[in-house]
Amino acid sequence: MLGHFYSVPYKLERAKVDVRIRNDTVEIFHNGRRVSAHMGGRKKGGFTTDPAHRPKSHQKYLEWTPSRMIRWGEQTGPHTAEMVRRILESRPHPEQGFRACLGLLRLGDRYTTPRLEAACARALHVGAVSYQSVKSILSTGLDQIPVEEQTALALPQDHEHVRGEQYYAAAAGES
Repeated sequence: MLGHFYSVPYKLERAKVDVRIRNDTVEIFHNGRRVSAHMGGRKKGGFTTDPAHRPKSHQKYLEWTPSRMIRWGEQTGPHTAEMVRRILESRPHPEQGFRACLGLLRLGDRYTTPRLEAACARALHVGAVSYQSVKSILSTGLDQIPVEEQTALALPQDHEHVRGEQYYAAAAGES
């Protein structure tokens, strides 16, 4: 139970509370009044949240699921759906990525869905998995430039600044 996080009503965020831990129960008190009770969580670093503790404006998010977000992304295209999936997977709790995903999907209204799909393809190609990366690609117009496969940079073998092993052998006194 220790090292696990438990919710309290949102109006008590950052308020000083007292906690009573019993066998399998955690009770939380504020000014002597019990404001929350949870079954003890076993996972260190885990979270136990009572949905009623969230503000009304946040409770609507409870109806959303990662699969629903990905389906919304699929309406734009496969690259957008993949970007949504990766954003959600990058968070400890997928719900923490919902706002970024909604912002990403709204970019299609501002820039058109084909451009959003192209921007997501480019971002995935370079490993830039974030709302901000896709927004930057769109605002700079990079989505309208074809993604070219990177080729290995061919360096010249002979150049005045290429010293070679003879230089290092001489410098080490091995001549």
